Amino acid sequence: MAFRCQRDSYAREFTTTVVSCRPAELQTEGSNGKKVLSGFHVVLEDTLLFPEGGGQPDDRGTINDISVLRVTRRREQADHFTQTPLDPGSQVLVRVDWERRFDHMQQHSGQHLITAVADHLFKLKTTSWELGRFWSAIELDTPSMTTEQVAAIEQSVNEKIRDRLPVNVRELSLDDPEVEQVRGRGLPDDHAGPVRVVSIKGVDSNMCCGTHVSNLSDLQVIKILGTEKGKKNKTNLIFLAGNRVLKWMERSHGTEKALTALLKCGAEDHVEAVKKLQNSTKILQKNNLNLLRDLAVHIAHSLRNSPDWGGVVVLHRVAEVLEGKGAGKKGRFQGKATKMSRRTEVQALLQDYITTRSTKE
Repeated sequence: MAFRCQRDSYAREFTTTVVSCRPAELQTEGSNGKKVLSGFHVVLEDTLLFPEGGGQPDDRGTINDISVLRVTRRREQADHFTQTPLDPGSQVLVRVDWERRFDHMQQHSGQHLITAVADHLFKLKTTSWELGRFWSAIELDTPSMTTEQVAAIEQSVNEKIRDRLPVNVRELSLDDPEVEQVRGRGLPDDHAGPVRVVSIKGVDSNMCCGTHVSNLSDLQVIKILGTEKGKKNKTNLIFLAGNRVLKWMERSHGTEKALTALLKCGAEDHVEAVKKLQNSTKILQKNNLNLLRDLAVHIAHSLRNSPDWGGVVVLHRVAEVLEGKGAGKKGRFQGKATKMSRRTEVQALLQDYITTRSTKE
């Protein structure tokens, strides 16, 4: 069974009926660590909220203005986690968080397009993908990619976006011969009902349960940010689609403006300006170190020649008593202490050591 969100990914609200409501718990993880929430799993006759699956995260939204915090698939049903119960048999209005949904549609359809083009141009097979919070990654079955390959893929996918190619969704029975011709990584073990096929006209047909745009023009643009080493003999292709490209450009432009103000030069000179600052910093650090060494030698000589010289001078001390760490080398000792409140005790120990040593000599 396909949910309403799969039959019409652009629908933003609709009315349905509550089938069941049972107590449940949801484990969350945030900045304050893991937390278990008590609530309910609500099952509806149909749902506008996509349950996680196919590499796509679940939707967020409301049921009668009650927040839905998680949506998961349970065979042919979807469990909606809420912290307020809903009466079975009651009519409810379901609304989807459209900004989150449309973002997922753009990234998921973008992944299908990049996967198909990478396969067509360079026989690079997709083995998995991740729709992340800020960017998405496609895992390709190759140990590396050239800059030219990445550029060719980006150029081709954006040409197809400008061609306004339609994206269609069909349902095929399991015994339909066409199923064997459709790209996919296999059906889940608990799959039931027809096979859902998402097709980009003249480009790709792929088994998929996710939500998608109806035309590539809704992707607006795709930007490939680069590649990174993946699992053994795999390469991850990092990309943004649609509104994420605009947000990325906004952040980058903000950073560029800030650097222009700080460096007092145009954006085209930022790199050279930073390199000069780095070189100047290295020189200053080296000069500072030399001055500190000269100062240390001068202080040591002054203390040695002082009439108050008694064998021990307290400037810095690192020892077990001070809960410090350090090491000696070539007559010098460097370290860090965390319990300076015991300096008097350390000084007494050192004075006792000097006195005892002098007596023995």
